[in-house]
Amino acid sequence: MQPTSTKSSLHVPRESVHSLSLDRFVQLYQTPGNPVVVTDLLHQQDWNLDYLRQQLGTQPFVLRYYGNERYQQDKRQWKSIGSGVPPKTKPFADYVSLLQSREAHRQDIYLAKCPIHNTPLIHTEAIQSLQNYLNQLGLTRPASTLNLWVGPGGHIEALHYDPTDGTLVQLHGSKRVILFPPSQTANLYPFPFYIHLKHGMKLRSWFSQVYPDRPDFAAFPKLQEALKHKYEVILHPGELLYIPTGWWHEVESLGDGMVCSVNRFWRVYPTRRAVLSWQRWRTHLGSACALPSVAASLVKAAFSPDRSQRFKEILQMF
Repeated sequence: MQPTSTKSSLHVPRESVHSLSLDRFVQLYQTPGNPVVVTDLLHQQDWNLDYLRQQLGTQPFVLRYYGNERYQQDKRQWKSIGSGVPPKTKPFADYVSLLQSREAHRQDIYLAKCPIHNTPLIHTEAIQSLQNYLNQLGLTRPASTLNLWVGPGGHIEALHYDPTDGTLVQLHGSKRVILFPPSQTANLYPFPFYIHLKHGMKLRSWFSQVYPDRPDFAAFPKLQEALKHKYEVILHPGELLYIPTGWWHEVESLGDGMVCSVNRFWRVYPTRRAVLSWQRWRTHLGSACALPSVAASLVKAAFSPDRSQRFKEILQMF
């Protein structure tokens, strides 16, 4: 898929880690809910494929099998999305083989949102430095553990928003991130929250039905207005992108090799921003609609021979 011209894209501010103080971060970015790129953050070990293999060995991880036809389809025909994509659990060393043989590229197989708190990576100098700096910015209310994202160049995490604030840190390769402010939600045609009644957590009401790089104005006419408010970032190794709740973002792994990032989600602060976010309320409504389907999946997993793995895969969807 070739992106459209980005000449009209707006630009997210970039701040050096050496000049972005706590007060400046809170005043300009956290309190109003504006994204920012923090540069010059990490200069430790390159998290390339050899390094990750040394650290992770045969430790099992859940992989998402997106398939090579997904992004040629009309999203309205999708049966799964994001964490709802059919998973398989494999040792990390096996995933390395899939990347090296380029099977991961051909079938778009992605290691996504995998916690690293029980891996050697959590004790590395890079992660310790990152956590110290996040504390300095006042990001001390985590809503998740640190998560690892590893995948082939060309992979795209489709346009969506999160009900929490997020920090995405690039550690190997680069990513292109397209963003839209929360004000453009209606113009981005999100899946309705009641879709969860039919699909549970396999489809997500916080995902968009449009392709921002391949706009179909006949089907989605209001997308023309949204594109006037599009931001774009190229995130390089050692850089962090702060994504406030409700901000739509699509993330593309660039290049032809392997791309690696870590992210963490944070409770929204100040509380007023959380309470007034319609996007967060949509997420809660969708999750409530999904409860019957999730309960049925848990019951089914309880009677499965590999119930432990089935439970893990269900929890991975959240």
